Amino acid sequence: MTRVLEFIVALIIVAICGVVVGFIMPASGHVERTLTVGKDLRQVYDVLANFRTFPDYGVLRAYDPSTKYTLSGNAYGPGAEISWSSQDPKVGDGKLTVASAQPGFDKIDPSVNDAEIIWNVDNDWRGNDKHFTLDLLRQGSTGKLTKITWSYDVSYGFSIINRYSNMYIHGAPDAFIQYSLNNLQNVLAGVPNIDYSALDPYIVQTKPTPMLVVSTSMQRKDGLDGLNAATDTAISQIQAAAKKLGVNITGPRVIFTTNYGDQTYTFDVGMPIDATSLTVAGQSYQLAAATPPTLDENGAPASSSTAAAPANANDNQPGSKDRYGRLVIDSNVRGVLAFGGPALEAPWNGTAAGVPQTRDMLKAYAQTHGYKFDEVTNRLYDILTQPEVKDNSGNITTYAQYGVYLPITDSADGGTLPQQTPEQMAGIKQPGVINAQPASSSTAPAPASTAAGQ
Repeated sequence: MTRVLEFIVALIIVAICGVVVGFIMPASGHVERTLTVGKDLRQVYDVLANFRTFPDYGVLRAYDPSTKYTLSGNAYGPGAEISWSSQDPKVGDGKLTVASAQPGFDKIDPSVNDAEIIWNVDNDWRGNDKHFTLDLLRQGSTGKLTKITWSYDVSYGFSIINRYSNMYIHGAPDAFIQYSLNNLQNVLAGVPNIDYSALDPYIVQTKPTPMLVVSTSMQRKDGLDGLNAATDTAISQIQAAAKKLGVNITGPRVIFTTNYGDQTYTFDVGMPIDATSLTVAGQSYQLAAATPPTLDENGAPASSSTAAAPANANDNQPGSKDRYGRLVIDSNVRGVLAFGGPALEAPWNGTAAGVPQTRDMLKAYAQTHGYKFDEVTNRLYDILTQPEVKDNSGNITTYAQYGVYLPITDSADGGTLPQQTPEQMAGIKQPGVINAQPASSSTAPAPASTAAGQ
């Protein structure tokens, strides 16, 4: 009997000690990890202020590749949500919500040195008021590096069990941060290193448009003169084909970029027409959208330098289809149903030399916002919406205006493509035509500060 009483007393003492130790233990927990990446602060901010790319860097699929994600709430910024579910107990079910993002995206430019984004955490980790804080700090002599400090904070209150769980904060929460942070670095590495803070892109819904196109190329060293010469030749071929087909050209020229290489720029010049059905070699054909290029004899995708050409030299007969499934009109001209579907659009005011920079900005913007795109079939294109105006001496008095477009699609993980960009939702206006002071006809592109918005 005495031994039983001693055992009971021992249990009571242990319990009391456990309670006392529990109350002495911290009422909150904190863990953090840091990483410096070679990316502009705005790019890192945009990736973390929405969850469309989270499945690409979040650690959860490393634990369970079949983890299911669902996007909900706002598309961007405070109120954006992502939920996950998994049969693996290490992953379980949970949700992240963007609680705050300071400053607003439209306030982040090269003069802003820091930002903070907070995600609320809703999962089976013990505690209350669970949240991740992502502090961003601009670093480097040129400000092109960003230090990311990813921390986790939790309140345990008066729960003894919760307080004891602080002993394991370097388990799941710490691993979540560390592995996700490393994956985030890999995701950011694929984003073009370009400052797009001056860009104000919109998501627009384009309509399928019948078009005649010509594939051409130029040497980059030939500059704008080479581009203009190649474009003018292609336009002449299109105009001749349109006249022969008995159709009318209904809009300005369009350039579809195939490959903007170091030495050679390969592209298609297109012009919209007023007919979706064309009579070629005495037979009527309905124009259709382009299809992915056929594979070569080794089963590999066609190279970007030859993708716009017919599959072989003998497959160039009027009425046949080229590698993209476009209707062959003659040896130079193809018919296709272009556009159709959502696209990311931004204007460029300046010379044509500034269009490639705007294309790169759009690609980087799409990647950080989780908009998927395919440059092989749905290529970037630009439309000359207003030609430049020169005076009698050949000086530019009004810059040309281009609309630059990147076709985009839904994300692979949950949710559909937003109807608007954050800039659209915020009511930020795109710039109009910029009037220039008289300048030499060889003037370089307008400064980056005039590119597609301020």
